Amino acid sequence: MNLMRTAMLLAFMTALFMGVGFLIGGQSGMLIAFVVAAGMNFFSYWNSDRMVLSTYGAQEVDERSAPEFYRIVRDLARNAGLPMPKVYLYDSPQPNAFATGRNPENAAVAASTGLLHALTPEEVAGVMAHELAHVQNRDTLTMTITATLAGAISMLGNFAFFFGGRRDNNNPLGMVGVLVAMIVAPLAAMLVQMAISRTREYSADRRGAEICGNPLWLASALGKIARGAAHIPNEEAEGHPATAHMFIINPLSGERMDNLFSTHPNTENRIAALHEMARYGGGGASPMTPSSGSSSGFGSTGPSFTANPGRKSRSVPNTGRGGSQPPKGPWS
Repeated sequence: MNLMRTAMLLAFMTALFMGVGFLIGGQSGMLIAFVVAAGMNFFSYWNSDRMVLSTYGAQEVDERSAPEFYRIVRDLARNAGLPMPKVYLYDSPQPNAFATGRNPENAAVAASTGLLHALTPEEVAGVMAHELAHVQNRDTLTMTITATLAGAISMLGNFAFFFGGRRDNNNPLGMVGVLVAMIVAPLAAMLVQMAISRTREYSADRRGAEICGNPLWLASALGKIARGAAHIPNEEAEGHPATAHMFIINPLSGERMDNLFSTHPNTENRIAALHEMARYGGGGASPMTPSSGSSSGFGSTGPSFTANPGRKSRSVPNTGRGGSQPPKGPWS
């Protein structure tokens, strides 16, 4: 079923791409758009996960560089019956996380440095269980390809401002077609993102709670991440809004309501659903134990992170703990 949904998504995005091409350049523009879209569909299937990870400067970690964090993901993957995904960290003070990959055998999960600062080990387990639920539900391919193609469609709409617009045999709509492309293309891309994201987040919340064994871990994490995302900007996400639907909480500023134009369900509604699940005993057989070591779950120092060359270094703030208390996490 998910394969069929992915095929339908690719067909729709290709048709949308061709439609924008027609509005810009008539039949010639539509033909060029078809060739470009076909190439992008093929490229996105094999490379979109690497593109997203590269966009955020994510670096792969292992048992040596991030032992406690890696162990949490490993234990959760075992609970879910999934192959061990690749584990990444990306340098951002905003607490957040996402999953990517074309299938469970080629999946990756990524968390921000800010997430490991702001959350307890149990909350981190809840978040990563949610991301593994996306992997298990095979949402990651659809989400990643959508991010790539939605970004391309939005850029094509902007591109229409500089090209086309002449009334001739190839472009009978002239400037009207260009204006329609500029307005319709980004809006349609956004609607596609919302359609695939909102219902899948609820499903991943439920399955994630089952994987980690305690819905309240994820509920608590969602509250902290939402507060952090509301006050701490994610510079890369602001520059690449087409990827926003991939995150557990919308990383963009200005998203507060569960309305038509939100890429994510309302966080309070998600938390309420998880509390309801906990109230009636949902959440798997028994909660996993994130760490048997230190109280923080990540040790006193944790893994080191070196930002990619050319990326501006950013310090991780003390998120929501007050000025007198040191931050709790692997980088303290």
